Amino acid sequence: MNAQQLKNAIIQEAITGRLVPQDPNDEPASVLLDKIRKEKAKLVKEGKLKKKDLIETPISKEEIPFEIPESWEWCKLGNVIRLKSGECIKIRSLKNNSEYPIFGGNGINGSYDSYNVEAETLIIGRVGFYCGSVHKTSSKAWVTDNALIVTYNKAIFNIDYLQYALTGLNLRSTSNSTAQPVVSGKGIYPLIIPLPPLAEQHRIVAKIEELLPKVEEYGKAQEALDKLNAELPERLKKSILQEAITGKLVPQDPNDEPASVLLDKIRKEKAKLVKEGKLKKKDLIETPISKDEIPFEIPESWEWVRLGTITTVLGGKRIPAGRKLTQDNTGHIYIRVSDMKEETVSIDNLLYVPKDIFPSISRYIINKEDVYITVAGTIGKIGKIPSELDGANLTENADRLVFSNICQDWLIKSLQSAVIQSQIAEVTTKVGQPKLAILRIQNLIIPLPPLAEQHRIVAKIEELLTKIDKLKTKGIE
Repeated sequence: MNAQQLKNAIIQEAITGRLVPQDPNDEPASVLLDKIRKEKAKLVKEGKLKKKDLIETPISKEEIPFEIPESWEWCKLGNVIRLKSGECIKIRSLKNNSEYPIFGGNGINGSYDSYNVEAETLIIGRVGFYCGSVHKTSSKAWVTDNALIVTYNKAIFNIDYLQYALTGLNLRSTSNSTAQPVVSGKGIYPLIIPLPPLAEQHRIVAKIEELLPKVEEYGKAQEALDKLNAELPERLKKSILQEAITGKLVPQDPNDEPASVLLDKIRKEKAKLVKEGKLKKKDLIETPISKDEIPFEIPESWEWVRLGTITTVLGGKRIPAGRKLTQDNTGHIYIRVSDMKEETVSIDNLLYVPKDIFPSISRYIINKEDVYITVAGTIGKIGKIPSELDGANLTENADRLVFSNICQDWLIKSLQSAVIQSQIAEVTTKVGQPKLAILRIQNLIIPLPPLAEQHRIVAKIEELLTKIDKLKTKGIE
């Protein structure tokens, strides 16, 4: 139950006579109704009301929704209150420093030099989003034609009780069914309202006002809890990735081939590609890692490496200036950053490279074995390419990480960790549009586990993330 639901429940208790005890010494509500009838008869004699205003519509048993205390009475709103529309006001007449507040359909809205309500009363939002909402005016105010002014007998109603009771009736439900909801006396007058003795109305209001600050406190606590519950799955995911990248998520196995051997294999593979002309000699150059750069200790079987040592970073390519991608399937898919979602690529709104442009950008592709990283605008999104998009053209706003002898999913999870993301944020160019240069990606440092442990880490992460997804689905109690 949220704060608004709790407030509604309190009001419901109030209008059913269960919020405060009844006092047998209270003047019963039947006497209040007699006072209203006598007051109306007097006004008819004075010519201020018409005889038809004395006619009361009876209340059938079928209309009564619940039992009320013996000292209370059910009455039709049309018999105990009157409604009239406020008056039109030109928008240019609205001010912020005049004497009298303006009440419209949504409560106070600016101020005005004149007033059309002389005493504190209630208004009901008449149209639009706020139709049916109930507000209390100040002693003098201007009420616009977007609201209805409530006239009532103060000897019969405590104004605050009447406001709570009207709010509990859900007046908006009486509005017409047009696109712009509108409430009117025609819809409101037939509604019935429980009328307690006046003394009990005062006790009800006092009790509500005692409880509402507690409801507000409850609401703030509930909002904080809801926020925590909403954030907890993401916090758990970050914690899991942190444990993974520091070597604490799964135990080490002394039988694993250490990361130092894996690193030698990667270096030999790169050297072979240089001989074959598939890489340049500069791709073999490794910048040493100083002790000051290492943020934490890792297991003995692991190695600190630069990302450029275990991967090759290659850029994408924009299409020529003045040209546009097409929705026509030319056979040449172009992957944009907007397509990169949830560690993969969405195929919902793919665009294609026009055939005449393709030859000029044909080598700027990304394969399903690679990992992408976004490098302009949105920085640091990581993921892989679905099999059906293998070999698609890659935007200039993302780079591809090419590698071998490494678990692809381990690399993705590691690059998503706070350790690597904080490095990315630190080296991202902040002037103008944020950008992440290839050299800076290459210089990121990452802890490298043995290959077998990489697979165990991924399996454990997937197991734990599945449990977190169940938390999201069921909600956290």
